[in-house]
Order: sequence, then structure tokens, then C-alpha cells
Amino acid sequence: MTIAADLLQRHIQTLVADNGQWQALIADDLVWELPSAPTIGHPGRLSGREEVVGFVTWFLGAVEQFRFFDLTVHACADPDMAVAEVKAEARIKPTGRLYRQEYVVFLRAAGGKIAFLREYFNPVWAAQAMDTPILDLES
Repeated sequence: MTIAADLLQRHIQTLVADNGQWQALIADDLVWELPSAPTIGHPGRLSGREEVVGFVTWFLGAVEQFRFFDLTVHACADPDMAVAEVKAEARIKPTGRLYRQEYVVFLRAAGGKIAFLREYFNPVWAAQAMDTPILDLES
């Protein structure tokens, strides 16, 4: 397993289950891109430890019984790059609705830490669970 593949597996295993351990995996200048997130009113890019940890803390407070499953990690030829496919489910606290999602996550490592994440998910499923509208990307 490459450095990045190992970090990506540990990212999925600890993000929710042991957030303190997850924070030890991330670089101080981590960039986390979420290209679909603006359609549900969330930031499309998080930069730096403080911003990333703040957003993750908000997310963890908004869900309960969150779990990842069916994780497949794909190592790349470059040992500092990896891709994962993973499913998740949780209950959204404010709505009480079940949230089911499928993610594709790209990771780039630097210095043995997570330096970059790009996460794709279905914003329609998120909007339904959060009872929020899909926003117009053109406005």
C-alpha cells in the first residue's frame, strides 16, 4: 500500500470515529475541495487546518450515527496520490432524515500528511436529507 492509499484509508476510518486521530493525519495547509457543496449552500473549498477542522466539527455536530462502509481504495502510480470510493449513511439531526451518500475522494499526500482532498458526492441526496434547496450555480 502506498503512503497516500494508507492515509486515505485512515482518513475514512478516523474522520468520524476518532476525529482527534484524524486531525493528526492532516497537514496544516490542507486544501479540501468539495465541488458539489456550493449547490447546497456550503463552501466549495476549505483551506488550512483551522477552516477544515471547523467545517468537520460543524458536520459532526449535524449528524448522528454516521458510518462509512464499502470502502475501496485505489493506489495510483504516484505514491503520493490515491482515490477512494466509499458509501456512507447517517441521520441528519435538524431534519431527522436518513442521509445516504456515495463519495469519490481524491487524496494527495505531502510529508506523510494529507495535503489535498477533493470530494465528490451527490448534492441532490444531501439536499433531500437536509431539507434544503439546490442552489443555482449561475447566480
